[in-house]
Amino acid sequence: MKQAGALVLLAALAACGRGEGGGAERELALTTRGSPEAGAQAIERYGCGACHVIPGVRTARGLVGPPLSDYARRAYIAGNLYNTADNLVAWIRRPDSVEPGTVMPVLGVSDAEARDIAAYLYMETATRGLGPPRLLPAELLERE
Repeated sequence: MKQAGALVLLAALAACGRGEGGGAERELALTTRGSPEAGAQAIERYGCGACHVIPGVRTARGLVGPPLSDYARRAYIAGNLYNTADNLVAWIRRPDSVEPGTVMPVLGVSDAEARDIAAYLYMETATRGLGPPRLLPAELLERE
């Protein structure tokens, strides 16, 4: 029940925020208790861009993992975990605990660094036009 509530909250936040740095992304980033600026530095330091395209990180052009754009609008992490700040932190720190056998390596990211990376992904990758557009049910997408 708690997970269903988190998904509803995420969907509501995603539906509300539109545009660069929208309210939904900002609210989700705040729940990480991290710093997007420090997250960008950690992303560079840990070499996340060797596997992922990450908007706003010049060197992040890897094609091994999925592009990490519009992260706040995603419903799931690794296809099986609700996209919440705590779950994203857990995934960044110990991806093998979320998806056994994943090729994403355990890099020794601290809790604080994972929170910073999560804040960056939620706040700074929004609406930059890379990767798939909004991965939400059609009824939650804005009409054009």
